Amino acid sequence: MKTEDRFVPGLEGVIASETGISLLDTEQEKIIIRGYDLIDLSTSKTYADLIYLLLEGTLPSDTERQAAEEKLKVNYEVPAAVMDILKLLPKETNPMDGQRTAISASAGYDKGLDDRTLEANKSRAYDILGQLPAITVNSYRILHNEEPIDPDPALPYSANFLYMITGKKPTELEAEIFDRSLLLYSEHEMPNSTFTSRVIASTHSDMYGALTGAVASLKGNLHGGANEAVMYMLNAANSVDKFEKILWDKLKRKEKIMGFGHRVYMKKMDPRALMMKESLKHLCDLKGDSLLLDMCEAGEKVMAQEKGLYPNLDYYAAPVYWMLGVPIPLYTPIFFSSRTAGLCAHIIEQHVNNRLFRPRVKYTGERYL
Repeated sequence: MKTEDRFVPGLEGVIASETGISLLDTEQEKIIIRGYDLIDLSTSKTYADLIYLLLEGTLPSDTERQAAEEKLKVNYEVPAAVMDILKLLPKETNPMDGQRTAISASAGYDKGLDDRTLEANKSRAYDILGQLPAITVNSYRILHNEEPIDPDPALPYSANFLYMITGKKPTELEAEIFDRSLLLYSEHEMPNSTFTSRVIASTHSDMYGALTGAVASLKGNLHGGANEAVMYMLNAANSVDKFEKILWDKLKRKEKIMGFGHRVYMKKMDPRALMMKESLKHLCDLKGDSLLLDMCEAGEKVMAQEKGLYPNLDYYAAPVYWMLGVPIPLYTPIFFSSRTAGLCAHIIEQHVNNRLFRPRVKYTGERYL
């Protein structure tokens, strides 16, 4: 069989692109971001550092980080007309669709939209990332008949994001944990949404269009939504015994259990999940209530023993967000917001060294010739 005739379902294991952005190194069990171990970065750096690293290619100095934060802050405000568009949507609209609509509509306010140069795209990425907290939170609030919350430029990026979600200024620990979650979600090599953004960018479409496609990809429950599903299970149980029973019942029915397993992490726990598990412990200790941690650990044991599956990031991010006061329908939009830093880096890389994606098919239909 010719190499070009070989069919691989889901393109599993197929190298689709060259990149200098990230790698899932399964042999070393590391997530490499521009040469650095993501887990190491999560213990000493902030999400703003990751934004700079992903967009500029190097870790920032203190001065460069502050400058990057300022680039984000000057774009906290979203055009009023974009929010007006969201007010016209049916109240049943999924928050991901609200987020997608706002990102798409924002393209019309970019006066240099057709400029695909490196510097223009970097500047555009900072603009979009600056607006995303307001887009994400206020699209959700508008759809729930709640008044939008104005961003607070006095707060750092992640602290402001959490403030807009909860309506109260977070403690230092809360802001630190939320920031770490954004950092851990920021980039993950070539999942479906990243591939989608690169395919769209390869046509020389603009960054807004590529991100709009990525939102649609992440909305699918085989990619995004696992963190929400985990939290709904935990809330439905509200005890260790009941949570274990829910898992056992799902296993008997051969149902997919969200929050476990990963196409790449097949035989070990997602290293990002370990970091979120540690954050959950801190929040439980602070509250003096370990129920969520106890349930999660019990579920972890059941799945390891019965299926040989281990938690991914979503499994422990879900209870962390719950304890931070984040509404469940915002979990996946927050995932997308944090991942936008990585998505923008991939879109920029695609534009700089472009080749139009044009795969072929293995034809299985009839031939009436």
